[in-house]
Amino acid sequence: MGTENIPVDFLMTKLADAKTHFERALDCKHTDFDDLYPYMIEHPQFFWYKRYVAWSELLTIVKLCQELEVDWHPQFTQPQIEYISKRVMSSTVLDCWYETNDSKEHVS
Repeated sequence: MGTENIPVDFLMTKLADAKTHFERALDCKHTDFDDLYPYMIEHPQFFWYKRYVAWSELLTIVKLCQELEVDWHPQFTQPQIEYISKRVMSSTVLDCWYETNDSKEHVS
């Protein structure tokens, strides 16, 4: 296929946004999802669902990058690349997305 009509910078921006969205969901911080479904905060399954939505968004952008032959790997660590390649949001992904829990990698 190729990226004749879609600028690579655009895809990289969307990928960075999706990564940030997922990391904010992991960290239980405010995301656009909170604005769409404010009543969900009262439900215990909210944070799981919020993470699932963010993970799905990230996988979708990665899939588009792959189909358009845009290298998405540089924005992620090797373990994160492996999680994304497996496509399954497991407890390992949730617990180990950041290399250490005291890392300064957490989004602000």
